[in-house]
Amino acid sequence: MRDSVIIIAFFGIGVAVGRLFDLPDFLLSADTTRYALWALMFCVGITIGGNRSILTAFRSQGILSFLLPLATVLGSWGGSAAVGALYDKMPVMDAVAVGGGMGYYSLSSIIITEAKGAELGTVALLSNIMRELTALLFAPLIMTVFGKLAPISAGGATTADTTLPIITAVSGSNFAIISIIHGIIIDLTVTFTIPVISAL
Repeated sequence: MRDSVIIIAFFGIGVAVGRLFDLPDFLLSADTTRYALWALMFCVGITIGGNRSILTAFRSQGILSFLLPLATVLGSWGGSAAVGALYDKMPVMDAVAVGGGMGYYSLSSIIITEAKGAELGTVALLSNIMRELTALLFAPLIMTVFGKLAPISAGGATTADTTLPIITAVSGSNFAIISIIHGIIIDLTVTFTIPVISAL
């Protein structure tokens, strides 16, 4: 919750600074966004590569390690496509790109901004922050209605970090490894699929 509030605060400060001050051209160029994206991708790679226990965790959970993230991805894409089809002001693939961020707002919003423009990038940022906040606030209700794996799927890419404590609290500590693996796989999926979807 605190991380989401910090992200929203920095976003708001950025908007205010952009509106109130005449900023240098290099800060507003597409190159700056691209360099920030490259730096973020590098940090993601270090985080995943530096986790020595990932392979062991994969082996311990078996096929569930892959089925739950697959269900999360297909559900996110399908739900986003359905919303895009109902909302005629947004192309379906733009809706899929927004929903395909699956809570990974820091990466997906940058990629979408670069590919589609600041307006859709802002929608992606807010949409994915809302997904994280929904998982944080409503995990107990989601678990009660849909089962112990549902809060993990709802959390999307955040289940390896920010939503992990609430997931283990409501679903049980034995779901911690599943949650971490799920978050890592979703992170990787977003990294490779959002650039492709955004280009369509």
